[in-house]
Amino acid sequence: MNRWTPFEWIAAIRFFKEGRMQTLFILAGVAIGVGVIVFMSGLLSSLQANFIRRVLTSQPHIQIIAPDEVARPLRVAPSGVVVASIVQRPAQRLRSIDQWQMIRTQLLRRADITNVSPTVTASALAVRGDASRSITLTGIDPEVYFNIVKLPDYIILGQPRVTSEDIIIGAELAKDLGVSVGDKVNVTAASGALRALTISAIFDLGNKGANERSTFVALRTAQALSNLVGGVTSIDITIQDVYAADTIAASVQAEVGMQVDSWIKTNAQFFTAVNAQKISNTAIRGFVGLSVAFGIASVLVVSVIQRSKDIGILRAMGASQNQILRIFLLQGALLGFLGSLVGSLVGRQSLVFLHSFLRQADGSELFPLILEPSLFVAAVALASVTGVVAAAVPAIRAAKLDPVVAIRG
Repeated sequence: MNRWTPFEWIAAIRFFKEGRMQTLFILAGVAIGVGVIVFMSGLLSSLQANFIRRVLTSQPHIQIIAPDEVARPLRVAPSGVVVASIVQRPAQRLRSIDQWQMIRTQLLRRADITNVSPTVTASALAVRGDASRSITLTGIDPEVYFNIVKLPDYIILGQPRVTSEDIIIGAELAKDLGVSVGDKVNVTAASGALRALTISAIFDLGNKGANERSTFVALRTAQALSNLVGGVTSIDITIQDVYAADTIAASVQAEVGMQVDSWIKTNAQFFTAVNAQKISNTAIRGFVGLSVAFGIASVLVVSVIQRSKDIGILRAMGASQNQILRIFLLQGALLGFLGSLVGSLVGRQSLVFLHSFLRQADGSELFPLILEPSLFVAAVALASVTGVVAAAVPAIRAAKLDPVVAIRG
């Protein structure tokens, strides 16, 4: 079998066997380094995906909002005197988006938009006996809206039924009013309209403020209570590429000529935190990769010094400089490759163990486990390339050794 093995492989493997302890130590170092990279990358990717999923399943990616009312100064009189030079901002009435049906049809033609849902959002008062709470009333078309905001996923009691007589409320609001599924709540809108609605479901968005204020009713119910029959106050949109929300929002704004907000804009602090996670993840991988490279290089430098006589004998027997160079480059690649295989397995199993160990109070997973094959392929490739690069200097030094000087020591 050995006669079919290339000379460089025979020499590299023999050098490994002669320095078993050194080989084991550097393999362990590479495995630990790659394991840290795989573990941290997988953990941060899973946490980031979980954060984004929680944010984007409770709000639209893009939202078109009705324009504000603006008071304009009077025109200049023929005499050149400005009648009213100071104009105060007027109080904002609840306004509908003009020709929203046409805008919805126009947006649905775009390939980068997946869902478009008209909504009515208004302030109201929820009353049950002596208890009353200020609420945000959101009128929705459940067939479309539930594709944008995954409200059914957050229901803890009842069924997400939204008819003209139903209302879905948050857990904190239900607690404050002392109500449960099947109870009736009197809802008084700012317009003065009053409607008794039946609680069909109670949700928990994981945010106390949202659970205290947010309520959902049928679109027609919200329109009637707000005196906006046939109108809507906003249009909620989901898109295919959530990270392109700002670009698409700017394009939609130029198309419809109204205020358009993206989830990136409305969650600027969260998005900054996500970017900080990416930067920290990259920095960790970079520093760990450098430590792995220096570890491989230091071991191979020592190996060159220890095996100077062996290298000299090989050169005297006819081995070329290129063959000596390839021996040590091959050693570096093997150290990186084998260490990365072990490290990837260790990192993966550590992540699986942590995921199974960390649980929420209800027993569900704390974060979704994301193990992308590309992560392991990239880790193995990076470690192998790092091993070759780290071995370059020792390999060049070994190849340039004078055979006579090397044999004399």
